Amino acid sequence: MFAAKPTLTGERVTLVPAGPEHVDGLIELISDPEVTRLTGSHGEISHEAARQWYATRADQRDRLDLAIMAGGEYVGEVVLNELDAANLSCNLRIALIGPRAFGKGYGSEAISLVLDHAFGTTPLHRIRLDVFDFNDRARHVYEKAGFVVEGVERDSLLWDGAWHDSVLMAILRPEWQARSGVLA
Repeated sequence: MFAAKPTLTGERVTLVPAGPEHVDGLIELISDPEVTRLTGSHGEISHEAARQWYATRADQRDRLDLAIMAGGEYVGEVVLNELDAANLSCNLRIALIGPRAFGKGYGSEAISLVLDHAFGTTPLHRIRLDVFDFNDRARHVYEKAGFVVEGVERDSLLWDGAWHDSVLMAILRPEWQARSGVLA
């Protein structure tokens, strides 16, 4: 379903297929303490492991990994993964590089571009995501994009000795169609 790796262009950002040329940006992203907290990412990844990971993204037919570029610079990534082709469903994951990318509308636009691509060019019916209960900024962005809260995974993240819930959200094709003015 994701064999084609498009370039998607908006006003603020351009989404391009993630590749080895984006490794330095990925390393910066996953090295930022605030980003690791917001994504609940434990552990580290080496530069070589990141290079190998990004080198294989173009070959993945069951996921779409896109680098978020603003002004020619890597500012994050947005990914459609965990494809369930039988049920026309997948997961969305996004991470911005840190404070220099936060609050500029990059995430909102990247999500909008990905939803338009996914619902406009594939048969997907449902896109889900999860966000930790302390990430109000991201939850607001997701709700603005049309994602609806479906439930809560209680105590799903242990961070700095405290438990945090994960809020499950999704958007369905008919909801996207209604928001975007696309006829069914």
